[in-house]
Amino acid sequence: MNNRERAMAILNYRNYDRLPIVHFGFWEETLEKWCNEGHLKQEEIENVWDGSEAEKRIAEKLGFDFNWYTTFGANTNLFPSFETKILEELPDGFIKVLNSDGVIVLQKKGIASIPSEVDYLLKSRKEWEEHYLPKLQFSEDRINKKALEKLKDDSNRDIPIGLHCGSLFGNIRNWLTVVGASYLYADDEELYTEIIDTVGELCYRCAEYILSSGAKFDFAHFWEDICFKSGPLVIPRVFEEKVGPHYRRITDLVRIYGINIISLDCDGKIDALVPIWLNNGVNTMFPIEVGTWDGNIKPWREEYGKELRGVGGMDKKVFAKDYAAVDAEIERLKPLVELGGYIPCPDHRIPPDAKWENIQYYCDRMRKVFG
Repeated sequence: MNNRERAMAILNYRNYDRLPIVHFGFWEETLEKWCNEGHLKQEEIENVWDGSEAEKRIAEKLGFDFNWYTTFGANTNLFPSFETKILEELPDGFIKVLNSDGVIVLQKKGIASIPSEVDYLLKSRKEWEEHYLPKLQFSEDRINKKALEKLKDDSNRDIPIGLHCGSLFGNIRNWLTVVGASYLYADDEELYTEIIDTVGELCYRCAEYILSSGAKFDFAHFWEDICFKSGPLVIPRVFEEKVGPHYRRITDLVRIYGINIISLDCDGKIDALVPIWLNNGVNTMFPIEVGTWDGNIKPWREEYGKELRGVGGMDKKVFAKDYAAVDAEIERLKPLVELGGYIPCPDHRIPPDAKWENIQYYCDRMRKVFG
């Protein structure tokens, strides 16, 4: 079996010969640190992105088989995006920047965390119709047709490749900010709904165009990131009512083309949204962050049954510790793998505190334990 066949067999509860060793990419700062330590050369950490040849070579050195986030999709965000502009330089070294989403944020050189939001443009129908709605219309220019053409022949494909179906609320959250989205729902529900419907239609048309081209995919995938450590950043009832139908429409579409594994990337404590996604056709949760809240597929499986699959749930924090911590984490994963329909994967991109030798040890031990 190759790794494509292994992954699809596991998620469909079929027999397989061994567990594929899966990852979710690396922080840029992590690669720079490993380069400074002598594990990688400067040219090896250039042009690295999810599924790129450069990333595959780094992953192979560590012992990974593939990145789950190897996907192809259209640009379903603002097109064109806003031009990034520096608005003000502050005395403390921070700068106010208008970013590509039309949000004003505070940035400072050397700080890699999520920037603080100061203000945002999308506050009323006026800004929506003038600056955002025109950037959310379907056009074939949103799709890389040259890359799409290569996906029509999958005869030599040895890893799974997903159709990225976009984001049905995560991008909206980015444009409005969490506070702005909350106020808009209360102040102008009609506009709130129109924004969601516009994004849903764009994502559907992009997926429809790509699938109708004859390109072949092993799974479908969405991105959201709409939860934090205590739960969702949107009211579940509202999410189900407004966004749920767009998930159902797109998941019904991909199933027509024979795609039955549909995964979704959402960080944070997602428990309150899991049944909404599952009821609307999304059946694979990713990356199942362990976090401070112990994200885990087991209680979901107990509640929702085998229709709920997962990729992720491996606590990446152990990579900063020692071999004993890695061994303990692998032992914790054993009963989860035995559930079936589950592939362990570091629960987010590997951060800069990760030790190169710990990851190599993890990959080697995973092969021996789950071979």
